[in-house]
Amino acid sequence: MKIYPTEKIRNVALISHGGAGKTSLVEAMLYTSGAISRLGKVDAGTTTTDFDAEEIKRKITITTSLAPVEWNGIKINLLDTPGYFDFVGDVASALRVADAAVVVVSATAGVEVGTEQVWQEADNNGLPRLVFVNRMDKENANFSKVFAQLQEFFGLNVVPVQLPIGSEASFKGVIDLIKMKAINFSSDGKKLTEGEIPAEMLSDVEEYREKLIEAVAESDDDLLLKYLEGEALTDEEVNTGLRKGTLTGKIVPVMCGAATANLGIQPLLDTIATAFPSPADIGFAKGKHPETGEEVEQKITADGPISALVFKTFADPFVGKISYFKVYSGTLQNDSQIYNANKGKEERLGQIFTMQGKNQINVEKVPAGDIAAVAKLQLTTTGDTLGEKQIRTVFPPIEFPEPVTTFAVEPKKQGEEDKVATGLARFLEEDPTFRMERDTVTKQTLISGMGELHLEIITSKLAKKFGVEVELTLPRIPYKETIRGTAKVEGKHKKQSGGRGQYGHVWIEFEPLTNGEEFEFVDKIFGGAVPRQYIPAVEKGLREALESGVLAGYPVVNIKASLYDGSYHSVDSSEMAFKIAAHLAFKKGMEQANPVLLEPIMHVEVTVPEQFMGDIMGDMNSRRGRILGMDSNQGKQIIKAHVPQAEMLKYAIDLRSMTQGRGFFSMKFDHYDEVPAHIAEQVIAEAKARQAEE
Repeated sequence: MKIYPTEKIRNVALISHGGAGKTSLVEAMLYTSGAISRLGKVDAGTTTTDFDAEEIKRKITITTSLAPVEWNGIKINLLDTPGYFDFVGDVASALRVADAAVVVVSATAGVEVGTEQVWQEADNNGLPRLVFVNRMDKENANFSKVFAQLQEFFGLNVVPVQLPIGSEASFKGVIDLIKMKAINFSSDGKKLTEGEIPAEMLSDVEEYREKLIEAVAESDDDLLLKYLEGEALTDEEVNTGLRKGTLTGKIVPVMCGAATANLGIQPLLDTIATAFPSPADIGFAKGKHPETGEEVEQKITADGPISALVFKTFADPFVGKISYFKVYSGTLQNDSQIYNANKGKEERLGQIFTMQGKNQINVEKVPAGDIAAVAKLQLTTTGDTLGEKQIRTVFPPIEFPEPVTTFAVEPKKQGEEDKVATGLARFLEEDPTFRMERDTVTKQTLISGMGELHLEIITSKLAKKFGVEVELTLPRIPYKETIRGTAKVEGKHKKQSGGRGQYGHVWIEFEPLTNGEEFEFVDKIFGGAVPRQYIPAVEKGLREALESGVLAGYPVVNIKASLYDGSYHSVDSSEMAFKIAAHLAFKKGMEQANPVLLEPIMHVEVTVPEQFMGDIMGDMNSRRGRILGMDSNQGKQIIKAHVPQAEMLKYAIDLRSMTQGRGFFSMKFDHYDEVPAHIAEQVIAEAKARQAEE
C-alpha cells in the first residue's frame, strides 16, 4: 500500500447498534475498492474484520478492527467497531482517533438504543458524521419511517442526499438528490448507470430535495442569501455547502444501501472521500505538557516533530502484543527509537505495518494523520503518547467507562490458579474496561467488565488460548464485624506439662471506636502487672485475632482495646503465652460487647431518561437504597443513592431490562454500615455452613 499525504487520508469509525451491519458494510467497501477479491459474509465467518474465533462463533463484532481502502486517490482508514454495549471500550478508543463517523442504521429496525448511545459518543468527540440506512433489501425495510425517526431523535439537521428506488427484494438503486438523477445498480452492485427519476417518485423527490437545499443554504451565509432571493443553487454550490455543513456538524447527510448485496457502496465511498475531513482539515491535536500540565496544540503536519497516540492493544496469538497508533505530527519510520512520554522511557520500534483485519501490510513510514500498528513494544500500553523527547507533549488519556459487572472466578481444576492469573493478566493489557483484583477478605479473585457477555467471552478466550477452564460465580460480599457495646474481660492461658509451662494472663476492656480508625490499642498497665516485654505480644495477639470475628469469621474493625491488668509467671510466661491470652480475651470480649455485622455501602449514580425515574426510584427502595438526591444532564436524570453492595450484584442486567437499555450507572465503595438483624442472621448462617464445608 502506497504512502498517502495527510490531506489525502480519511479516518472513519463505523458505529451502530449491534446487528445493523457495520462489518458487512466494511466488507462491501473493501470489495468495491478492490482491496479484497471476494465478498465475505458474517454468517459464514468469512469477513475481513470479524476474524477472532469468538466473533466468528457469535456472529458479532467484539473488538475494533482496522481496514484501509483506497478510493479515487484517497486512503480511507475504516474502523469497524462493536455494536454491543459490553464492548463499548473499543468504541471509545476508535472514536478518539477517528476524524468522522458513519452511523449505520437498519432499514428494518430503525433507530435503536445503541444508535442513541453511539450518537452521543460521536457528539462527545465532536465528530462530523453521516447516516447509512442499511439492509434496504430486507423484508420490512422502510426508508421514510427510519428517516422520520432520525429527525425525531437527532434533529432537523439530519437531511437526505439519496432516496431509495424500491425496497425489500425490489431495491435496485437510489435517487441522487444533488444531481437529481436516478442511479441504478447492476445485480452485483459493481456497475452504476444514471437515468431519469421515475415519474411516480417525483413528488417525494421534490419534497426531500427541498429539505436538503434548505440545510445546505443554512450552512453558508452567501448561499442562504441566494436561496432566500429565490435563486437556484448549482450542483457545485450544493456539494460545497454540504461539505461545509458536514464538517461543522450543521448537516448530517443520510444515504442508503444494502451491504450484503453490495448495493449503494460506491456513492458512500465518494461521499466519505469528498465530504469528510482529512486530518489536515482538523488542523491541531490538543495535548498537555507532562510537567507543567499546560495545554499544548500539536499541529497535524508530516513535517513536524513526531507525536503519536496508542489507542488500542491487541494480543495476537502468533505475533504477540500489537499496538495500534495514530500519528498526529511528523512521520514515523521503521526501525527507529521513540520516546514514551507517559512512561518516561525509550521504546524501540520494529517493522511498522497497517492492518487489514488480521492481515499485516508492511509500510516504510507513517505520516501525520495516518493509522498503523507495530508489534512487541515493551513498555507501551493503550493511551500512551509516543514521540520525540524534546516536544514535551502528552495527549489526554482515552476515557473508558468503568466496569459495571463483577464475578468471582476460580479454576475448574485445583492447582491452576497461577495459570488463570497469568492468562487474565494478558487480557488486562488489551482491554481497559476489564479489571482483576484479589479480595483479601473473601479470598476470591474478582473480575469486572461491562456485562456478563464481556466476561463470558474473556473466560472463553482463557480456555482457548491458555487451556484453563474457569467457573464464574457471584462474588461473596466482604462483610466486616464490630461491637456496639463495651466489655471488660479476662484472658488467661495456663498450661502445665513436663518441664516448663505456659502462663499468660490479661484483663482487657473492649469498646467501639468512633473516630474512623480500624483498631486502637491502649496500654494502661501500671506497676508491672504485665511486664513491658510482653505488651507488644498482647497487641500482636489482638491484631491477629481481628482477622476473624465471632459472628461469621469476618474481619473486625472499629474497636478499641485497653490492656489494664493481668499477671505473669517469672518462669512460665512468654510472648506466645500472652498472645494466646489476648486471643482468648478478644473472643470473650467480642461476644459480650454486642457484636454486629457490617456490610459495604456503595455510592451509586444512575443516569436514565426521565420516563424511567419512577421505576428506578422504586427499585432503589426495594434494594434497601437511600436516595441522596437528583441532578439532570443533557436531558437525562441522574439519581444518586447509597445502596448495600449485596443488593447490586446483578444490577447491570436489571437496569438494562428496566430502561430498555437506555440507562447506565456508576458505583464506588462509600462506607460500611450495620446489616439489618433479619439479613444478618441469614449471612451468618451461610458463612458458618461454608466454613463447615471447608
